[in-house]
Amino acid sequence: MTAPEFDPALDNFRAIADAIATLFFPHAEVVLHDLRTQKVDYIANNLSKREIGDDSSLEDMLSEDVSDRNIGPYEKLNWDGQKIRSLSSVLRDSDGLPLAVLCINLNISLFENAKAALDLFLSPSKLIPQPDSLFRDDWQERINTFLHAWLRERQLSLKVLTRDHKRELVLALHAEGAFKGKSASNYVANVLNMGRATVYKHLKEMKG
Repeated sequence: MTAPEFDPALDNFRAIADAIATLFFPHAEVVLHDLRTQKVDYIANNLSKREIGDDSSLEDMLSEDVSDRNIGPYEKLNWDGQKIRSLSSVLRDSDGLPLAVLCINLNISLFENAKAALDLFLSPSKLIPQPDSLFRDDWQERINTFLHAWLRERQLSLKVLTRDHKRELVLALHAEGAFKGKSASNYVANVLNMGRATVYKHLKEMKG
């Protein structure tokens, strides 16, 4: 099979194909179809075993009814049975006429396998209720639960807490009885990234 002659008009599109394939390597293939010749003009990171010069069979893309610039994403099956998610972009010349089609083929099988492994690992069916014998007096668990509920209600995170936020949180934890646990003051100080003396100061101010 004879490859099509190199056409400078498509050179920028070949560079874009290389850039996309490089960014998503090794999971993406980018195929450039020349609509004028109906041949494959260029392939970056060949995953499909197609060849430059293969028939494109994209005559329908020359129809005046084709108005979409991007078609997809859609799914198809690769030669090795792996699932591909694709998107095709219709590229036009300076007169607005269809010139080429750039097809991005992303192999998503790896991601699907990773998702399946994560779903299995994180499956709640493998969990048992917290044993009372171990967690009856788990004051750290209670502090963590209250602390993050307090943060969610105020749309805050530990990283953005101001001095006033931390003082308010210490007082709220005290009202919940969080400091009854042994070493609770040290734990709260470490979690909130503040000195133990500051925690004791806030508690002392409240009692006073």
